[in-house]
Amino acid sequence: MSAELLAERVDQTLVLTLSNPGARNALHPSMYAAGIEAIVTAERDASVRAIVLTGADNFFCAGGNLNRLLENRAKDKSVQAESINRLAEWVEAIRTCPKPVICAVEGAAAGAGFSLALACDLLVAADNAKFVMAYAKVALTPDGGGSWFLSTALPRQLATEILLEGKAIDAQRMAGAGLVNRVVKPGEARDAALAWAEQLSQLSPHALGRIKALIEAGPANTLRQQLELERDNFIEALQHRDGLEGISAFLEKRPAQYK
Repeated sequence: MSAELLAERVDQTLVLTLSNPGARNALHPSMYAAGIEAIVTAERDASVRAIVLTGADNFFCAGGNLNRLLENRAKDKSVQAESINRLAEWVEAIRTCPKPVICAVEGAAAGAGFSLALACDLLVAADNAKFVMAYAKVALTPDGGGSWFLSTALPRQLATEILLEGKAIDAQRMAGAGLVNRVVKPGEARDAALAWAEQLSQLSPHALGRIKALIEAGPANTLRQQLELERDNFIEALQHRDGLEGISAFLEKRPAQYK
């Protein structure tokens, strides 16, 4: 069986599952293309309120396939560049998607698999899951945004340790560093992510999309720029139909119903 990205609907949540039997769900360019398409389609589908990214067979992702990388050494550099560019497009699609993307990690998230996990908005991990950026151990450098995610989220010394040593980090340390939101029992990550997605699905999709955009813009903005962006988004949210429904439901002490 070949590497593929499986897609299924669970109520209002789109579940994307990395699947590459026998290779611990190692990534392949075909997955990148499918991932981009799935995110874009989900953005346009109002019935999809959240997305869960997980791996098949109780393992998230082993990262890139080293045998395929060795084969690419004999090809023009543009072949590898195109592959990395497609991975980058998928990562950017996850980051800019207006709907919450929750990663559920069982087993391990390695290399670009680790980068994909970090790209998601929220991260649920089994307490025996491992996270590793082992690029340096095979004389390579990170891709998929791994170096950016770690260097912007962590103190320089910790990010450097993770990237240079390439040692596995457990879920508890990841949670302590603020990179994992919830640690659950082995085998429960997917269900926990789905339950969280269902909770978020009850909130205003319009507001959630704007909040995600504010979070994404924050690090690059000055305080004044962010204050102005917050002002503009607040006004648009207030004037949106969801704003009327949310406030009315709160005042009337009833659950809000967002379309």
